[in-house]
Amino acid sequence: MKKVLLINAHQFHEGISSGGLNRTVVGVIQEEMEKRGYEFQQTDIEKGFDIGDEVEKHLWADLIILQSPVYWFGMPWIYKKYVDEVFTAGMMQGSFITGDGRTREDPTKQYGTGGLLQGKQYMISLTWNAPAQAFGDARQNLFEGKTVDDVFVTNTANYKFCGVEILPSFSCHDVMKQADVEGDIVRLRAHLQQAFKSHSTHSTQQLEENVA
Repeated sequence: MKKVLLINAHQFHEGISSGGLNRTVVGVIQEEMEKRGYEFQQTDIEKGFDIGDEVEKHLWADLIILQSPVYWFGMPWIYKKYVDEVFTAGMMQGSFITGDGRTREDPTKQYGTGGLLQGKQYMISLTWNAPAQAFGDARQNLFEGKTVDDVFVTNTANYKFCGVEILPSFSCHDVMKQADVEGDIVRLRAHLQQAFKSHSTHSTQQLEENVA
């Protein structure tokens, strides 16, 4: 049975972010993953966490999903604290990385190739007020054509640095001005179906190539 760790990075802010949409999205993700036969664990950062336990959860999981609101174009500060503490512990015990990938013996080895978490996957799921039209369009002033995945490359780089495959992100857009929770849930289910259908096909092809 495959295993999924869902990290809920929601942080409560009175009158701005009560967490209802994040809880809904978390529930849909859990339902969809369990339906696919995944064993499920969840960490709610705001409730507190044990650093050692979180390292072990990352080693246990085949798939890590981050569910988070976007505050001022980034994750809540409690998530940065989580990453700093958990990834540093994983590095220090030698379970996340061997180093940054470069060696004196082989100068062709690239920075960021020392990860030990190969075979795992990571996906971010976000809720924010920015409309979908703000992304992927060079005529838009703020992001200048960048996609959501481009904007959050510093987040996914933590995992890629450790050898994890990065899956396409999912976003609930315009959640304060023009929320469409029902539509977002439909899109989320479709996104998960496509992501794991594609992965299953890719895994089967790799297996056939290895056997051949």
